[in-house]
Amino acid sequence: MSATRPPRPANLAGLDPAEAARRLAEHGPNLLPGSAPRTLWSMVAGVLLEPMFLMLLVAGGLYLALGDRAEAAFLLSFVFVIIGITLAQERKTQRALESLRELSAPRALVIRGGAEIRIPGREVVVGDLLVLHEGDRVAADAVLLDGHLDVNESLLTGEAVPATKLPGGEAGQLFASTVVTKGVGVAEVHAVAGATAVGRIGQALADTVEPVSGLQQASRRLIRNLTVGGLLLAAAYALLGWLWDGHGLLQSVLAGIALTMAILPEEIPVILTVFLALGAWRISKQKVLTRRVPAVEALGAISVLAVDKTGTLTQNRMQVAELRLVDDSCHGEEAAELPEPFHELVEFAMLATPADPFDPMEKAIQQFGLYWLTDTEHVHAEWAPEFEYALSPDILAMTHVFRGDARHAHLLATKGAPEAVIDLCHLGDADAAAILRQVEAMAERGLRVLGVARGEWQGAAWPRSQHDFDFRFLGLVGFVDPPRPEVPVAIAECRDAGVRIIMMTGDHPATARAIARQVGLSERAEVITGAEMAVLDDAALRERLRQVDLCARLKPEQKLRLVQLLRDGGEVVAMTGDGVNDAPALKAADVGVAMGERGTDVAREAAALVLLDDSFASIVAAIRQGRRIYDNITKATRFVFAVHMPIIALALVPTLLHWPVLLMPVHIVLLELLIDPACSVVFEAEPAAADIMRRPPRAPSDSPFAAANLRHAVIQGLGFAGILLLGYGLLLGRGLDAAQGRSAVFIALVLGLFLLTLANRDVSRPALSRMPARNPWLPRMFGGVALMLAIVVGVPFFRGVMGLTVPGTFILLATAGMLAAAIAWLELLRRTTRGNLR
Repeated sequence: MSATRPPRPANLAGLDPAEAARRLAEHGPNLLPGSAPRTLWSMVAGVLLEPMFLMLLVAGGLYLALGDRAEAAFLLSFVFVIIGITLAQERKTQRALESLRELSAPRALVIRGGAEIRIPGREVVVGDLLVLHEGDRVAADAVLLDGHLDVNESLLTGEAVPATKLPGGEAGQLFASTVVTKGVGVAEVHAVAGATAVGRIGQALADTVEPVSGLQQASRRLIRNLTVGGLLLAAAYALLGWLWDGHGLLQSVLAGIALTMAILPEEIPVILTVFLALGAWRISKQKVLTRRVPAVEALGAISVLAVDKTGTLTQNRMQVAELRLVDDSCHGEEAAELPEPFHELVEFAMLATPADPFDPMEKAIQQFGLYWLTDTEHVHAEWAPEFEYALSPDILAMTHVFRGDARHAHLLATKGAPEAVIDLCHLGDADAAAILRQVEAMAERGLRVLGVARGEWQGAAWPRSQHDFDFRFLGLVGFVDPPRPEVPVAIAECRDAGVRIIMMTGDHPATARAIARQVGLSERAEVITGAEMAVLDDAALRERLRQVDLCARLKPEQKLRLVQLLRDGGEVVAMTGDGVNDAPALKAADVGVAMGERGTDVAREAAALVLLDDSFASIVAAIRQGRRIYDNITKATRFVFAVHMPIIALALVPTLLHWPVLLMPVHIVLLELLIDPACSVVFEAEPAAADIMRRPPRAPSDSPFAAANLRHAVIQGLGFAGILLLGYGLLLGRGLDAAQGRSAVFIALVLGLFLLTLANRDVSRPALSRMPARNPWLPRMFGGVALMLAIVVGVPFFRGVMGLTVPGTFILLATAGMLAAAIAWLELLRRTTRGNLR
């Protein structure tokens, strides 16, 4: 029977407050391990120990030690700006997560010293008595002592339908972080913090190793190799000039410095850091919070998206999907009206439901009834039950008793498990079997099913049991957790992008199959269950996964196993989820994506990305951004290597040919000041290609530093270098002095830098062709290049420092000729390598 307060036997006085305080001091707070926020100093240390930042600091320090203060100031200021941006992003992320943590932190109503008091969830200790009502979040693992509860355990099990909890034994086990949807009760805490089921998953989470981004690995190797090689080559060059050519020591050291400055790849860490940090910022504008910046790069390579059903593909709420009467007539979601024969079924389902329910299935009944029956005689908002029979271990049905009319002293409205309601109606075997066949058919379509009955009572005293009433079976109500409306379009876009979607859920196979059909997840109906997986070894399961897209009845460790198997098979895996049970798999995936609104703290801490609006479509937008960022990193890397080739050649070759020095350190400093913004601003702002979501994911082995990309860049740059060196030689051969020749070549080189920028935006189009999408930074870059040239050539002080002269007509014509030859060279190279690069 119903009660407004939880039953409390006289012996349940709870812990003494002093004893509770002692246990709290001895065992610590009821917090999950690893949930403490990162300190500012730990963030700073993490940023500074990143190899990319160390490379920038070393390069800046080297230039400062060599007296090149402009380049040193630029590099070091860039370092601190990037550190500031990264720390701000980290702090913003941390604050957002702390806010979410505070919102989700439960407060607990406990009995201590015989009195009910409300305390923070972190102060709950073993032995506390929890008083639980509808809507309460359970603060710790406990066992129900008295009362009856329905508890939503979807964050642990993936099941959308609440589990019924009865006093004692397995049926009374309550778990931390689950939510009471119906009933009242008293439970005794037996585990807190890391000893809870949630805490054990948290420990599995701590033991899971996060994968290192492929781009991180490749960039570290490249930077290390180029730095060592560049320093060795520059040292050999300086010694060669001093010992072989007879140049003075100072001149040889300056030449070596110039070559070192030309070779050092300081733009590579700038590109990676700025592109990924700005990518995280761009993604945040689409309600996706980036917790681990390297995951932005991995987004573009995702080949498998493993999605949790409840709360990810579906809305984690129930709605009425089907009504079925005893005569097998049916009313579905798509019907335009509710026929009269179904009105009685809906009326008595509503009467058997509280007017303002918390339970998701009861909410669905009230919403459905009010939608179809408002302004009819079948809605009784003013009625209140005189008596209630609650669910019990013996009868999984509940009955509301209402005062009747002149014909009936009392009306009875009952709903519950179909088997229980059939039993209450005392149906014959044939009728019961027919209804159970209907139930089975509805369950096969993924529906949760309740039976509904009505009855009359003329007696004066209430019977002890619902079995003492006479009921008439009215029909069945089927419920479904509906898919999110944006999911089908997002899944279709993923399929166009070559991203395979696999459902991983703790729910029933029939439910998984039904949702998959509704959202268009897979044309293959086969489902593999956790029990089937348990008997397969890794090789057999990996082979089975090639034919199956739906995985049901999974345990948390099985989700983790599936993610690891997919990754071991060469897939780049993104895992989405919102529950505690998803956390280990979220962390093990290449990109873990947690739900911010419905997700648990554990899931958010484990994930690399957090969807602040829980929109599945945001995942697709994030994948699009990840692909754009990777494309632009590839373009910028190609540009860096292409533009360094002429700088290296112009610093190295004239000395070897005994020509006048062409490029001095001051020239290279100026060029670097142009190259860095071109990389970090212009290419970062490059819009996405039109086909970016119509091509398959890149292979995990692909890299912006792959041989094909760098080979194209080196050939591009060497061809341009050959043109400039040939022009310099011809000018010297015609009797021009070093300053005039240097002026022509330097102007051509600076303008060629802009030309290489255009050529590497899209290698499928000529450098000077009009692109379909505009880059707002290109005109600004060209203006900056033109302004810089005007200053260094037009201002006598800078012209003298740079060793240049005011260009006459002949020098300008020579410059134009070199640029025309460069354009022809770039077009020839583009035509011979068409289709091999992006």
